[in-house]
Amino acid sequence: MEQVTKLAGQRAVVIFGMSSCCMCHTMTSLLRDLGANPTVVELDEDPWGKEMEKALARLIGRNPAVPAVFIGSRLVGCTDKVMSLHLSGKLVPLLRNAGAVWV
Repeated sequence: MEQVTKLAGQRAVVIFGMSSCCMCHTMTSLLRDLGANPTVVELDEDPWGKEMEKALARLIGRNPAVPAVFIGSRLVGCTDKVMSLHLSGKLVPLLRNAGAVWV
């Protein structure tokens, strides 16, 4: 959990995912299209990946726990939460408040 918290706090937008996960790539693309530059932590390529994946599953309450999106050091959630925020017009203001976009 400590590693997740540390990494999530280092950048305005952090996505924890897997290199083979299509929804992880979709979240990355969406956030980049909105002007953010997310840091992507590929759990299957990180030496602490398994431990971080377990910590994220506990935080989110589901498994698989990816993609897990953090904005402004706070857990937003997985794809469904991010898309809900985007469709309701609340994602860009959240990104703006975190300093991830300047639009």
